[in-house]
Amino acid sequence: MRAVILHGTASNHTGNWFPWLKKELEKLGYKVWVPDLPLAERPNVDRYTKFLLGQDWDFNQNLVIGHSAGAVELLDLVEKLPADTMINTAILVAVFQGDLGWEALKDLGDLKFNLEKIRKKAKKFIVVHSEDDPYCPVGDAREVAEKLHAEFVPMDGMKHFSLNTNPKMERFPELLAIIKKQVK
Repeated sequence: MRAVILHGTASNHTGNWFPWLKKELEKLGYKVWVPDLPLAERPNVDRYTKFLLGQDWDFNQNLVIGHSAGAVELLDLVEKLPADTMINTAILVAVFQGDLGWEALKDLGDLKFNLEKIRKKAKKFIVVHSEDDPYCPVGDAREVAEKLHAEFVPMDGMKHFSLNTNPKMERFPELLAIIKKQVK
């Protein structure tokens, strides 16, 4: 079992709940990769996907988790995977669409994904979003979930699932519970 965790804007493998989830998944037998996406202060899916596909990692049958801009990157990555590669489960945490008005996210504002192609590249999609996310509209997450035929898991009081909005986010046991229950 293999898993990849993709961080969000201006973060890295040590941010938020990523180290904790990595350890918890390793306890379950996963080999886990939490790459530091290049120039993360200015997310760009072309740069990220080129970087990820240029590494020696087999994405076939992986659990792939993306947080915020990392969730947007997850969509691009899955769309551009080789034809013979199928993701097991894709979990998008705090996903968004379009321009959020942040200069740092300018490169993500006009993206158009082939969601039909993406849907065929993973066995299952799960979208996790907090009703009180101060950055990413819950409506975006619901729309992405609908277009992907994904399960939508609403949460409340979790903000942006990040330490800068919720000091409890050094751990994310709710996500681990979803993985244990739904990823086969």
